[in-house]
Amino acid sequence: MSVPSALSSNRHTDQMDADWIEHRRTEDGERVGWIKPVDDGFVAIDLLGRPVTEVVDWMRAEEVLDGRGLGYLAEPHELRLESGAWLRVRIAEASPLRIRVKKDDWGDMSAPQVYYEVSFPVDDSLRQLPR
Repeated sequence: MSVPSALSSNRHTDQMDADWIEHRRTEDGERVGWIKPVDDGFVAIDLLGRPVTEVVDWMRAEEVLDGRGLGYLAEPHELRLESGAWLRVRIAEASPLRIRVKKDDWGDMSAPQVYYEVSFPVDDSLRQLPR
């Protein structure tokens, strides 16, 4: 199956910065993001490559990433298509190598599986739906 592209997909020409430090939760070793050195502090980066803090100290960056966990990946999102329309999607895969989202089929096992790739780090073409 071919994978349609999002409006701003760069086919992953953007990659994570080499100075990002992987952060894993102590209790289960699950990667929950990265910590990026900036000047005399650090910025917490989520699994979609987005900054989730301003410049903070190391401990605060860890606390924020641990507190965010992975739950936001399971939340519904919207993807801006090439047409400009927004499509409700779910995140299917998130890594620095590939982020794939799937058209939300509301759990319908007979619905066609439609996937889209978005660039890493994600940009404003992918947004989390408000709760």
